[in-house]
Amino acid sequence: MFSNFFDQVELADELGFGVGWVAQAHLSTEVQKRNSKPVVPHYPGEVGLCTDFFQVAREMFARTNRMDVGSAVMSILASGGPIAQAERVGSFLALHGLNPEESRRLHIGFSAGRFEFMARPYGIVPRNVVEEAAWPALRGQVFAEASEIFLRLLKGEVVSSDMIRPTILVRDNFRSDEDWERVQQTVIREEGLDSPPNSIEIGRRYDFEEIKTIPQNWRRELLNLVLGSHDPSLQVEVNKQLPVQVFNLSITPPHIIDQTHDRMSENYHPDGGDWHRSMMPRTVMVFVNDEVGLTPDEQDEAAMEEARASLETYWSALEGTIDPSKIEKATDNAVIGNVETVSRQILERFDPEDRLMCWFDFFNHDSERVMRNMTAFMTKVAPRVNGGE
Repeated sequence: MFSNFFDQVELADELGFGVGWVAQAHLSTEVQKRNSKPVVPHYPGEVGLCTDFFQVAREMFARTNRMDVGSAVMSILASGGPIAQAERVGSFLALHGLNPEESRRLHIGFSAGRFEFMARPYGIVPRNVVEEAAWPALRGQVFAEASEIFLRLLKGEVVSSDMIRPTILVRDNFRSDEDWERVQQTVIREEGLDSPPNSIEIGRRYDFEEIKTIPQNWRRELLNLVLGSHDPSLQVEVNKQLPVQVFNLSITPPHIIDQTHDRMSENYHPDGGDWHRSMMPRTVMVFVNDEVGLTPDEQDEAAMEEARASLETYWSALEGTIDPSKIEKATDNAVIGNVETVSRQILERFDPEDRLMCWFDFFNHDSERVMRNMTAFMTKVAPRVNGGE
């Protein structure tokens, strides 16, 4: 798996891809199926093998000449939490930037992590019955707390936990009145209140005196930050600290994408310059078939079969990990067919200023085929899409 991955990385660099994005994973998905509350009980095998993005990134930079490297995404709740992750970023870039001529950037996509079991061993669990009742909403607020710590440390600030905004739950944090009322009733029982509270303050998840990460002097221009969340308020909050771009999930409806661009145009941190559509990578699964010996129609048909098998497995595996309504409202999340068909689909679905983050090895361990697909995309699809043909 690792050998295949680095073969693909080297080819991607040769073909001219801009950023090599790597998904991070932790702990055995197979073993977690035995847990009392398995997160992905239907997932076949392990989610991934990149348990330490920074080691993989170092190897990627060493094997390539032009390409940037990015995490898509790194959980700042796992692996020691936001403080440890901020230290790792600084340490990596202190070494990466030793060469004054180095200009390739490290793109840190960060999130709470989709797979909750990966953060539980680090204490990211409900601490009492109120937190248990509020957990689906509260976990997002834990991530917001962690994000502020992470970003302020990356800025080089001296930070203590009492400088971080408190976590206060209100109705807007919950998906339904029923969810909010359940938490209110729990608080009434636990605290002996006479009426439902309009807000509920939650104790800090991270409690510490003044700290500052080291090393302190590293080239911050080599860092690009990308938030893995479509929480509108969090997108605004993180940009009060540093320029933080946004990932787009492959199933995000067009109106949410447009709203995000409008929001970021107004709230993107001024140190990042003007907001551009290319600052929100658009994830897309690529099922292109340019195999020799097949007619264009046969290539379309073969690509459709490959896509159907992979996507059915994917949605089945992720059952229970994402909001079902997001799937129901989702637009097409893949481009499928021969090079002409895929080119047409991209031109029809995406704005010319969009930047695509292409996923080629989707449930496909045939590395030679994956690399042929990458080559077909960059040598035949990309020129058509970018106006070269």
